[in-house]
Amino acid sequence: MTDATHAALMDATYRHQRRIYDVTRRHFLLGRDRLIAELDPPPGARVLEIACGTGRNLDLIGRRWPGCRLSGLDISQEMLASARARLGRRATLALGDATRFEALPLFGTDRFERIVLSYALSMIPDWREALREAALHLVPGGRLHVVDFGDQAGLPGWARAGLRGWIGRFHVTPRDDLGTALGETALGIGGYAEYRSLGGGYAILGTLTR
Repeated sequence: MTDATHAALMDATYRHQRRIYDVTRRHFLLGRDRLIAELDPPPGARVLEIACGTGRNLDLIGRRWPGCRLSGLDISQEMLASARARLGRRATLALGDATRFEALPLFGTDRFERIVLSYALSMIPDWREALREAALHLVPGGRLHVVDFGDQAGLPGWARAGLRGWIGRFHVTPRDDLGTALGETALGIGGYAEYRSLGGGYAILGTLTR
């Protein structure tokens, strides 16, 4: 899938859904608020969310951790419209592809103390490259925080099949080896990764430190 094709797919998917996205996803995007609570950025930290969607997470990050410089990237113009309406001047938002973007002209910096990928990798075709690109934009000692669907290995078979069938309708594919990929990406930049399972493998919550 080309970048333009993926962007068009995301715009088509969220042209109308963006208006009800936060309400309809509230109960099954497990771990987002825990990620925000554990972000613990240093004072004045530059925080980037890749695939920021409606701006819901950036809004909560700004409220939970005041003083951060907030930035958001998304491939969908439709989602960015919602994010801009929500965040106003509290965040710098830009259109871009998670697998390759030039942060300096977009955000005035190319390094961040904290980067967030929340339920994004499961929707990005070249998700491993997106993970690597995010890691490369960390300052030394900076952390990438990731939450996304896991392998659901601890769920009953019918529940796992039902969940995957449902989210597949929205072009979502759980990355069963996300934890392994997080560790491999960390090694590639001389860092380390930690992750844990939530809800019987329903989701994975992890960090990569550069």
